Amino acid sequence: MTDIDHRHIGRDSLFLMAEVRLPESDAEHRIKVRNLSAGGMMAEGAVKVQRGTQIEVNLRNIGWVEGVVAWIQENRFGIAFHAEVDPKLARAPVGAGESTPRFVKVPLGNSPIGPLRKI
Repeated sequence: MTDIDHRHIGRDSLFLMAEVRLPESDAEHRIKVRNLSAGGMMAEGAVKVQRGTQIEVNLRNIGWVEGVVAWIQENRFGIAFHAEVDPKLARAPVGAGESTPRFVKVPLGNSPIGPLRKI
């Protein structure tokens, strides 16, 4: 596919936070995900990258995804993934597993509700 062909791939506009890391550093940088497709994404952040740089992105509900910086414009840049992802997973609500923070979990109905009174 040429670069023009990639523009026809469906993208979901969204706003998520993610982390990226560059191969020469283990440091993680916080970025905003502006849109996401199976083959890539647009990111926004203060990370200094160059076109062609290998990069890893930690997407919610997907995990670490490897890719390459395809383009840069001011503080936004495009990442082309090495392998396709399911963009709908990133939109899915955070699960209620063991590693899910307490404040995200659905409250359990363990406490009995007594009679209500007017205040």
